[in-house]
Amino acid sequence: MSKKDYYEVLGVSQDAQTDEIKKTYRKLAMKYHPDRNTGDKNAEDKFKEIGEAYSVLSDEQKRARYDRFGHQGVQGGNSGFGGFSQGGEGFDPFDLFKSVFGGFGGGMGDDIFGKSSGRRRGPNRGNDLSLNVNLTLEEIAEGTTKKLKIKYQAPCSNCSGSGSKDGHKTTCSTCQGAGEVKRVVDTMIGRVVNVTTCPNCGGEGTVVADPCRTCNGSGLIRDEKVVSIKVPPGVSEGNYMRMRGKGNHGVRGGPPGDILVGFEEIPHKYFSRHGNDIVYELTISYPAAVLGTSIEVPTISNITKMNIPTGTVSGKLFKLRGKGISDVNERGKGDQIVKIVIDVPKKVGAKEKKLLEELQEEMDLRRSDSKTFFNTLKDAFG
Repeated sequence: MSKKDYYEVLGVSQDAQTDEIKKTYRKLAMKYHPDRNTGDKNAEDKFKEIGEAYSVLSDEQKRARYDRFGHQGVQGGNSGFGGFSQGGEGFDPFDLFKSVFGGFGGGMGDDIFGKSSGRRRGPNRGNDLSLNVNLTLEEIAEGTTKKLKIKYQAPCSNCSGSGSKDGHKTTCSTCQGAGEVKRVVDTMIGRVVNVTTCPNCGGEGTVVADPCRTCNGSGLIRDEKVVSIKVPPGVSEGNYMRMRGKGNHGVRGGPPGDILVGFEEIPHKYFSRHGNDIVYELTISYPAAVLGTSIEVPTISNITKMNIPTGTVSGKLFKLRGKGISDVNERGKGDQIVKIVIDVPKKVGAKEKKLLEELQEEMDLRRSDSKTFFNTLKDAFG
């Protein structure tokens, strides 16, 4: 079966910049992560597929080989024994996910979306919750606090989260309390021991003899709560925050997972964002551009005055220092860029028309006083 084009997988063009590719991968990886789509094989396959595409397109050398030779240019010889590999190197889409999302808000560690790097006996950690917060540019500029109502898995009040009607548990007969089972398989390369989580107790080592009727032995019920999220200034799409211990509680007394908070920026009516700088288009009249003026300009936090010098042309850029967005790493603030746009009215009144005609005549007379390059050529070849 032939592979899909990597650009098509991520939904980006072939001339897409690295930042766009990374931003797209972040959104897709969060959407299709297996822990957000439990039991959905198609989502898991999609997660691996976008990880493979990103691993190539985010690497300058691999991307160049892929653009020239296609999939053959980035695939090595052996791909391992059923493992997910690419480019002849071992490839783990979960490791890639953790490496990309590391940084802002602390490293993801080994327990991203509840995945543990090692086996442990006892109740399993609860699943993480993920949610997106919509922010205005004003909220992003200075930071804000959001209160959100979320649904989560809480400990059952009837059994105090134990899952047992009488509070008692017994040692699992399948794993003898180990929480894992071993299976020995003889293969062509020798004897292989596979260690997996016990299917009977789910790795806890104990089982409930008499399940609680309220939660059916899980120790969990669906509940709602309000969480307060303190958003620092300067966040952007692709950043996230981890709220540890605020997610779903684990089955039968397992510790709670986390909440991963992503951010989405609401388009502003007047400003556009470029990193920590913001851009504002200021429309002025032709006379103001010619003669110069002092004018009030809105910023992200207030209104300020700026001077427009004489002879300002359309498209001229002015910088208002420190009027942009606070840096997420507390490295100062960006600037506001003011772009001048000269207003050219489509219709004018009789008085305005007369004045403009007089102005045009005056300007035509001024131009006729000096010999233009065109007239010089005309005289030379006349």
